[in-house]
Amino acid sequence: MLTYPAMNPVAFSIGSYHVHWYGLMYLFGFLAAWALGRHRAKQPGSGWNPEMVDDLITYCVVGVVLGGRLGYVLFYDLSFYMQNPGHLVQIWNGGMSFHGGLLGVIACFWLFARKHGLSIFDIGDFASPLVAPGIFFGRIGNFINGELWGRHTTSAVGMVFPDGGPFPRHPSQLYEAALEGLLMFVLLWVYSGRRPPRRCVSGMFLIVYGMFRFSVEFFREPDAHLGFVALDWLTMGMLLCVPMVMLGVFLYLRGIRLDERPGMAR
Repeated sequence: MLTYPAMNPVAFSIGSYHVHWYGLMYLFGFLAAWALGRHRAKQPGSGWNPEMVDDLITYCVVGVVLGGRLGYVLFYDLSFYMQNPGHLVQIWNGGMSFHGGLLGVIACFWLFARKHGLSIFDIGDFASPLVAPGIFFGRIGNFINGELWGRHTTSAVGMVFPDGGPFPRHPSQLYEAALEGLLMFVLLWVYSGRRPPRRCVSGMFLIVYGMFRFSVEFFREPDAHLGFVALDWLTMGMLLCVPMVMLGVFLYLRGIRLDERPGMAR
């Protein structure tokens, strides 16, 4: 059994103001996306410039924060936040939904595409590889917070989390960081570098994330207030991944069929 390296969720304090690791992880994720995006924008024939990346990241910050929070409220715990509206702004305590953040970012892609006269799929294809580092850092933030831990296990990788009871659990946050963060980044970065047809990178992102997240959900403890939402094994996370994968397959096959190749680095 592994020992959970308990850390103070507060990274540092300035007077009475506390800076939480969870918030810093979001900052690290956006900085990584910004640096990688500017690197890709400088490649010959990308169709992008660094200033466009700066603008896109600004849009995405708004989309991730608002969409992620609203998604969590609507998908996971609406009754609690209706009774405790003051907790809506306390995102440093967790409570962000990836699927909600994704919807928020897609809305921002649409606005950004209209502003710059681009296809929303060009935006999605360029930005998809940049999302994975943010997922990695976000899951590390979950791990530091000691939240979203996994199901009970007797395997050697089990950990006893401070708020997870006396029995060891899967460190499912680390599984997600490795799969949805590191591995997905490598796959999308390499694949997009080959400049596949428009829509294909966006479709691949939806497929890969959906499959990885669906798989990890078998090791992750279902939300206590929701439990299994169907069939005594289907979780909310799994349910939300199904339309993601279906849409991803559609976009990928559509991209292959149309074989549109805009002169943009992806």
